[in-house]
Amino acid sequence: MNGRVRSEAGVVVGDAVQVEVMFDAAYSNGPQHPMPSWFKQALKQNSLAERNWSGLPPSRKKEILRYFAGLKSSDARDRNLAKCMRVLLGAEGRFMARDWKNGV
Repeated sequence: MNGRVRSEAGVVVGDAVQVEVMFDAAYSNGPQHPMPSWFKQALKQNSLAERNWSGLPPSRKKEILRYFAGLKSSDARDRNLAKCMRVLLGAEGRFMARDWKNGV
């Protein structure tokens, strides 16, 4: 539990807690960060990368878009775009702390 939740629950690190989880069928959330134009353009230029991107689970897309939104420099953007496109095109490699093979 994070610090705020622990504080509100009146517990400290090491305390045993009981947690209840419920499914919210009305919940619908997509990527919270828009797709950067530079990434959208790169995907449009390569149908295989675009197809592999479309096949990724929504959680993976959200993770990548959140990561891209946090990049501060154009060098970091260019470096990470190249890595992302390489793995989306099917090359084996590591991107976002994951092993990729065949575009997934």
